[in-house]
Amino acid sequence: MDYQQQQNQQNRREIKNPQSGLQNVKGPEMNDRDFLNDALSTEKYLTENLNIFVREASHINLYGDLNKILAETHQCTREIFNLMFKKGWYSLQGAERQEIQQVQQQFENYKTQFPFQDITH
Repeated sequence: MDYQQQQNQQNRREIKNPQSGLQNVKGPEMNDRDFLNDALSTEKYLTENLNIFVREASHINLYGDLNKILAETHQCTREIFNLMFKKGWYSLQGAERQEIQQVQQQFENYKTQFPFQDITH
């Protein structure tokens, strides 16, 4: 399969809403999409680092407070993603059934590597 055929196949599997609210020509100033994209990147950065902070918190009260902040940050991240997807500013790639089954089999095979088989259920 050549490059053009691969691109056409990927475009057919793209899951995306029509874009809304943007001008066709973009200048140097930030628009709503840019601001949301920046906010989403920031939220992703925060959740990654808060995950580490929560895991390593030694005091139970600190752990509880950080865990609450982490949950709120995940929720905010999801809301930004949903808004961007709704406006057509974020797209996803659909997967063929065969691809999903291959990944599922890959992770099923990982189970055999766990030292305690009972913890996977």
